[in-house]
Amino acid sequence: MLYPFTFRPICRERVWGGRRLAELFNKNLPSGRPIGETWEISDRPGAVSEITNGPLAGRDLRWLMENHAEDLLGVAPPSNGRFPLLVKLIDAHEDLSIQVHPPAEVAAHLGGEPKAEAWHIIHAESDARIHVGLKEKATREKFEACLKSGNIAECVHSVRPRAGDALHLPSGRLHALGGGIVLIEVQQNSDTTYRVFDWNRMGLDGQPRELHIEQALTSIDFDDHVPALSPPGLIADTPGEFRMESRVLTPGESRACHGLVIIGIAKGAARLDDLPLAAGEFALVPACVREAVLHATTQTTLILAEPA
Repeated sequence: MLYPFTFRPICRERVWGGRRLAELFNKNLPSGRPIGETWEISDRPGAVSEITNGPLAGRDLRWLMENHAEDLLGVAPPSNGRFPLLVKLIDAHEDLSIQVHPPAEVAAHLGGEPKAEAWHIIHAESDARIHVGLKEKATREKFEACLKSGNIAECVHSVRPRAGDALHLPSGRLHALGGGIVLIEVQQNSDTTYRVFDWNRMGLDGQPRELHIEQALTSIDFDDHVPALSPPGLIADTPGEFRMESRVLTPGESRACHGLVIIGIAKGAARLDDLPLAAGEFALVPACVREAVLHATTQTTLILAEPA
């Protein structure tokens, strides 16, 4: 019988990463290295989440998918035989590259995987920005000209986020997370990213990071102008991808969870039945669990995500 699972985070070093995940959430980060992401729930090749609680502790999400996929997923389809979602915490100490993920209709042609994602902002410095979509009246021709001249900011729209804001990033949407932001990311189980501009910096190996100009230009939605941040609440709900929402529970308030759902604590603390969850921690409730009750022990902001 399956039960709600917690997993061991997988640390990912990134040239733009920092140390804030240790400061905010007491994550056990490798010393002296810029950690940009912890993969909290992952079924990627070479990066599979290990169960940390209950009688199946030490097994991993790949084992669950290979041996208990129906109980775990219910009616949700897998992604090429793997768990369909990837959940991360992201610490952007510096700006990420301006990038895009390919839509399904072009991903196979480019040799990649489609990838939609959504963000819930946990922390943002007062001067932090997110680059997202295109400015009003920007065209592909103008974008290519700005790219060649190094003035890409003339074409890319930007917004100033605050804690609690959210942003849905459908595949094809140009974006770059700015420095000074920490967030929860839920995405399709894909690792295909096409960088179009990387601020002329060197990678961790001291060499210029690879750009993917032609693939990016093929993938960008050039009709995506001036997208806006979303307030707390429903963040994404796209058939064939995933649903994601944020909720606030007052101290002592409870919420019953039915079926397959991922729970993330952005702020505060809660108990999922007898399982304690602190800020920055996540749980996966399998589809076969008839009911799990989340009980807030303090004022708690939580993220709920499930395949759609």
